[in-house]
Amino acid sequence: MDYKDAGVDIEAADSLVDWLKSQSSDEPHRNLKVSGIGGFASLFRVPIDQYKKPLLVSCTDGVGTKLKLAFDCKSYIGIGQDLVAMCVNDLVTLGAQPLFFLDYFSTGRLNLDQAKEFLSGVKAACLESDCLLIGGETAEMPGFYPSGEFDCAGFSVGIVEEAEAWGAHLVQSEDCVVGVSSSGFHSNGYSLLRKLFEKDMKDYSQELMTPTRLYPKLVNSVKKIGIHSSAHITGGGIENLGRVIPDGMGVDLKNWDFPEIYKEVEKRSGLTKLELMKTFNCGIGFAFILPQNKVSLLKEEITKHGYRAIDLGKIQESQKKIIYPSEVN
Repeated sequence: MDYKDAGVDIEAADSLVDWLKSQSSDEPHRNLKVSGIGGFASLFRVPIDQYKKPLLVSCTDGVGTKLKLAFDCKSYIGIGQDLVAMCVNDLVTLGAQPLFFLDYFSTGRLNLDQAKEFLSGVKAACLESDCLLIGGETAEMPGFYPSGEFDCAGFSVGIVEEAEAWGAHLVQSEDCVVGVSSSGFHSNGYSLLRKLFEKDMKDYSQELMTPTRLYPKLVNSVKKIGIHSSAHITGGGIENLGRVIPDGMGVDLKNWDFPEIYKEVEKRSGLTKLELMKTFNCGIGFAFILPQNKVSLLKEEITKHGYRAIDLGKIQESQKKIIYPSEVN
């Protein structure tokens, strides 16, 4: 018995690496890449000449149990976008520029068509986010995963000028909070969603499989406006705003109209509106905190990118980070 008989096909993995390297003609930041896919590690030249006091920004994430739905639908390219988005959308909350991305793909037995579809989604999302796919890891683990299934994780690194980094330290009383529409549930809440829609999943699978929206281009376009802070609205819903608001302040939250699919979830689950807002993004994928006199400029940019801007409330002095409307408390 050899390694291949045991379930690990090194030649297939090498074939996947060769295919991925052949897809690298249009990669962002290639002038900064010293070495990339195919080695033990990658080298990237930090563009320090463009910054006075550069800070590196790093984050990691996965796509959760949305993968289970992807296996049922046999659709993987959107999952690749989900993986990139969950990382780079976190990264840009600091006003940072994404530089490069790495993925981890682990499966019981490598299916080249499946892996290529997934990595095509990763590549396209990196290109859309002006982020270089610089490396990754493909692991075969026989007997560890059910047949045809895999797990994935992403890792991204970016850069920001220290004096220009957004964060809670800039937030002031009377700042406004403006949300940006999501493309759907993104990659959160799927353990519950799969149960709620299991009897008629075919009717909702396309909507539930919609990939996570990528916000780096929008963030890059609004950097000169004067943003104070921003949040990626992921697991935990609107509570994510509390992570970018200083102690002693909170957002006096307004009601907003949830897209119909969230109302359907509310009906099926029996969750209160408050519970819904703390579980799903409820149509808000990203949010900016900024001075009131800059709001119109921000909304113009959001509209230019084809998204919807939603007024979410104002910052005020408070011991609660999130002050919910009285009708949902």
